[in-house]
Amino acid sequence: MNKLLLTPLLLALAIALPAAAQADLTDGEIRKVDTDAKKLTIKHGEIKHLDMPPMTMVFQVKDASLLDNLKPGDRVRFAVEKTAGGLVVTAIQLDK
Repeated sequence: MNKLLLTPLLLALAIALPAAAQADLTDGEIRKVDTDAKKLTIKHGEIKHLDMPPMTMVFQVKDASLLDNLKPGDRVRFAVEKTAGGLVVTAIQLDK
């Protein structure tokens, strides 16, 4: 492929991929943080890619460091994946 065509294509992908990842984030509010069990209780909106309606539920977290600086009442946006062991939060950010 011509290098002149490849550069704009790679640039477009670099811009589009983070936007696509943002689309899978779900709004929520932290209700409980359990650092010992590596779990979060989140009151969340619809999780579209899992066809899940809004509710409050407990999630495992992929990495305990995701729990750092979170407290009940925090508004967040988070990514969740369905695994063999259940639903796991893979990324989380404070919603400003």
